[in-house]
Amino acid sequence: MTEPHYPEDTGFMQLALRQAQVAADAGEVPVGAVVVRAGQVIATGHNAPLGSHDPTAHAEVNAMRAAAQAMGNYRLDDCTLYVTLEPCAMCSGAALHARFKRVVFGATEPKTGAAGSVLNLFEHAQINHQTQVIGGVLADECAQVLQGFFEQRRAQQQLSKVPLREDALRTPDSAFDGLDVPLTMSHFTAGLPALDGLRLHWFDNRQGAQAAPHVYLHGLDGWSAQYVPQLQSTQPVIALDLPGFGLSDKPKKVATHRLAWHAQVLNEFLASVQPAPVALHAPRVMAPLLAKLALPIHWVETPALSADLRDAPYPDRGHMAGPRALSTLLVAPAPTPPPKRR
Repeated sequence: MTEPHYPEDTGFMQLALRQAQVAADAGEVPVGAVVVRAGQVIATGHNAPLGSHDPTAHAEVNAMRAAAQAMGNYRLDDCTLYVTLEPCAMCSGAALHARFKRVVFGATEPKTGAAGSVLNLFEHAQINHQTQVIGGVLADECAQVLQGFFEQRRAQQQLSKVPLREDALRTPDSAFDGLDVPLTMSHFTAGLPALDGLRLHWFDNRQGAQAAPHVYLHGLDGWSAQYVPQLQSTQPVIALDLPGFGLSDKPKKVATHRLAWHAQVLNEFLASVQPAPVALHAPRVMAPLLAKLALPIHWVETPALSADLRDAPYPDRGHMAGPRALSTLLVAPAPTPPPKRR
């Protein structure tokens, strides 16, 4: 199945890993592919069957389609296909039909791999084209991307089963259908002491990478979706929803939403982030919550959300106890004028 690989194979596999990350960011299984001819990348592809509603839209197939268009020919006999995961039977058959010179993959696929794990379509002498197969290039890195993706998915599935407290509401995921919300970056915890069983939500664009993040906090009239542009940047970013906001659980009673409690939740969350955050970014209206924070604070202007996106977490008035409470607590009352002398 495998043969010694060339030094340049490592660099091209790293490019395929970047494509795998694109797939992960879109909520697809993180597999990436590149097609190379004469030392030049002529096409890239990543897994996209969910987003495209296409069962054939594997990374290899998408890269092959793009390469054939670029070459003006479906035959890619002078090309090498690099893919982060061992090809399945469909993709192996397509690679043979395209007459690739070489197929280079990273991690093995013990359940569906058709380049040596379950079967090896490339070893049949009866087939009218022979493609050289090289496996195991950056195998650990490729496997780690997949492992991290599925670990996160399992963790989110478990947290979605966290029982809802009787005094709280939880906005269903269906409320965000069709909206620009990066649910694949969602994380939850119910383990902070101050939460007392409530589920807290945040977006994290690091996808398991160990980089110190910038943490963004929403204002009174928004939630973590205000920071989608920052989450889509290359900077490591976390965007948090306080209890009562966004995708976090929402205690029904306004009295529950005390400033000291929200500040405690925020402090416990920041202490749990590893590596420690670089800074907190927040609108100035949230300053009373942040008075005792040791972390550097950068004041920001939060962009206005569209009405659909702004209202999605709050299907009825019962879900809005948090915004109503903090709007009262954080907006300082006008000073009382001194009494007039008689």
